[in-house]
Amino acid sequence: MSVLCLMTLLPATAAKADNPIVQTIYTADPAPLVHNGRVYLYTGHDEDSSTYFTMRDWRVYSSTDMANWTDHGSPMSLATFAWADANAWAGHVAYRNSKFYWYVPVRNRATGGMAIGVAVGDSPTGPFRDALGRPLVENSEIDPNVLIDDNGQAYLYWGNPRLWYVRLNTDMISYSGGLTQIPLTTAGFGTRNGNAGRPTLYEEGPWVFKRNGLYYNVFAAECCSEFIGYSTAPSATGPWTYRGTVMPRQGGSFTNHAGIIDYAGGSYFFYHNGALPGGGGYTRSVSVEKFTYNGDGTIPAINMTTAGPPQVGTLDPFVRQEAETSAWSSGVETEASSEGGMNVGFIENGDYVKVKGVAFGNGATTFTARVASGAGGGRIEVRLGSATGTLVGTCTVNGTGGWQSWTTVTCPVSGATGTRDLYLRFAGGGGYLFNVNWWQFAGGGSGGNLLSNGTMEDGTTGWTSSGGTLSAATNVAHGGSRSLLNSGRTAAWQGPHQNVTAQLTNGRSYTTSVWVRSQSGTPSAKATLTLTASGTTSYLQLTPAQTVNANGWTQLTGAATLSWTGTLTSASFYVETAAGTDGLYLDDASFQ
Repeated sequence: MSVLCLMTLLPATAAKADNPIVQTIYTADPAPLVHNGRVYLYTGHDEDSSTYFTMRDWRVYSSTDMANWTDHGSPMSLATFAWADANAWAGHVAYRNSKFYWYVPVRNRATGGMAIGVAVGDSPTGPFRDALGRPLVENSEIDPNVLIDDNGQAYLYWGNPRLWYVRLNTDMISYSGGLTQIPLTTAGFGTRNGNAGRPTLYEEGPWVFKRNGLYYNVFAAECCSEFIGYSTAPSATGPWTYRGTVMPRQGGSFTNHAGIIDYAGGSYFFYHNGALPGGGGYTRSVSVEKFTYNGDGTIPAINMTTAGPPQVGTLDPFVRQEAETSAWSSGVETEASSEGGMNVGFIENGDYVKVKGVAFGNGATTFTARVASGAGGGRIEVRLGSATGTLVGTCTVNGTGGWQSWTTVTCPVSGATGTRDLYLRFAGGGGYLFNVNWWQFAGGGSGGNLLSNGTMEDGTTGWTSSGGTLSAATNVAHGGSRSLLNSGRTAAWQGPHQNVTAQLTNGRSYTTSVWVRSQSGTPSAKATLTLTASGTTSYLQLTPAQTVNANGWTQLTGAATLSWTGTLTSASFYVETAAGTDGLYLDDASFQ
């Protein structure tokens, strides 16, 4: 931890459920975005012990499995907008022109009214900068949302108590024509009871999207307390027809705010409630549910749960994982790390972090963590199943002389096999113990990953190609800041590879995992091992493809037993495609 970044801890909780998504702070107003096979979740941040909507910054989280979420910190705050002085309220992020545009309602210092500002970033996790230096639109209303239609026309919607839109230009920071008010008719937005000033159910928070040719407007309805309703239309500008309730009033917060995406073959509904300790109408928390549209395209009624959605795939423990990636945490906080990104800090005795669905395969033999301590340190207990579950390893953390003075510790692990929920439980004396930046397991008798530079963070080191050009890509990455790009391929069999002859043991089982992505389309990639023994070469496909997202990354993961007759003279691990010569990205590869 940094002594300059101390935050009030939320009360520890014994809950083992996975909703709400974030337990380290209060979050509100979810705005999910799918980009490059990953879900990015943009939220507001309710300050601790708030008695009003006291919000000063926005936060970003991301996930590839809808269960474990990585905290990317705060890439934007009120300070981003020099002309604003309060109210970092509900925003929305859109991707276009290879940039990310974040539309937010803030209070204009000069007028005292609410206005819509827009910031722009080159990465989904920022940083973001004010794109205009002034409001994009201002009419004292809130809750912006953007739809980019199939023909390229973008629309900005917003409003409380009314509902508005403008047609954005392709630069996404200007618009054509005037502000258009959408008629709030009872046919379009339902009938409100007992409030003549607002005859319809529409309250705030429009989330407009298009699916299978139908336009949806999902909104917070009939304050207070609010439920979530929705309307549909044949075009982006209406006419709208009210369709009913999506989520009824529940959850301990008198507001709600919806966001809906399709990801990895499923549909997901994001919302907020007051479910964390100390939670309520001004201290909210974001949650998510998986759902299935009805056959006619209508949205079913969705209730809040503590379980959340099922996990998509598994998490690979044999590649570096950020400590701030978790399905649940108790007692800890996160903060910016001196080594980049975020770290878990403010750790006290008994705190823990849960990571869901960790695929240990045939087993792990060691656990490594990056740690720092400005005190006396403590212990990391590696447990399976629960915070008091099977203890498979313990790492001792000594004082390092500072909360950002990092060192690496490693300890043996025994009994970590199969796919299990991992709990890192922290133990020690009184006060804050240590910080954790990242962790990684090594497996089997191999002593760890047989591939050098499996994270691709060292550029092309360790990798060669059977055709085309290898380069380090910094604009596309599955994890970390880099991936490996094999461009200029002229045949499907060409791809990145490493020689692993000296590392293999005859008759031993190996597990593999590698993330791939093509420069366009969906990769038909396969990971293969070529074995040459006594002059005979055989090819073994190690991992069947498992589609994670059709337009993003695909994980190839599996296990195989290697055997050969005679003397092994050459063995190479490589990735190729079944067809085509499109450029191929690789990241986070392990073979052990």
